[in-house]
Amino acid sequence: MSITRSLIRGAAALAAVTVVSVAAEAQGAQRQAPASPRDSLSVSIAGSDIKVNYGRPSKRGRVIFGGLNDMKWGMVWRTGANQATHFTTSKALDFGGKVVPAGTYTLFTKLEESGKWELIINKQTGQWGTAYDKTQDLVSIPMKVTSNNPVQEMMEITVKPAGKGGELAVLWDNYKAVAAFTVK
Repeated sequence: MSITRSLIRGAAALAAVTVVSVAAEAQGAQRQAPASPRDSLSVSIAGSDIKVNYGRPSKRGRVIFGGLNDMKWGMVWRTGANQATHFTTSKALDFGGKVVPAGTYTLFTKLEESGKWELIINKQTGQWGTAYDKTQDLVSIPMKVTSNNPVQEMMEITVKPAGKGGELAVLWDNYKAVAAFTVK
């Protein structure tokens, strides 16, 4: 009986160590940063409160523009990762004659190898980033694109004051795409 009791105690101890080990691994996995963490920004430009919430994918040694399956030239890209990128403005913004009324929208970008990118302001909100519905497009805005910039490992969206308004910029890899606006 003492051998049986020893075997049972040994098996119970081994099971307890396994449970603790698995729990520790799971807890460590929860602490790992996601591959494309969410980020947000909030700025006030000329009396308009502007907010952007987006997923920030990383380059990780990959060919980004023209290389990734959902970022081939001629495609509409979700301008971030995972859930759609949300853009909110408290006042109307004029992007070179294309007016975006106050409200919340999603951002997409049409990618062209020629450098003629378009920022798409879409009325649909709350969707996954790949759920693009062209019928919900509000406006399509030409962007000024440069591709000779220092490599940006993690995608970033910025909104900064410039001139009589500001500039919304998307930076990733060695590309920088900018759309200038004025506040109405």
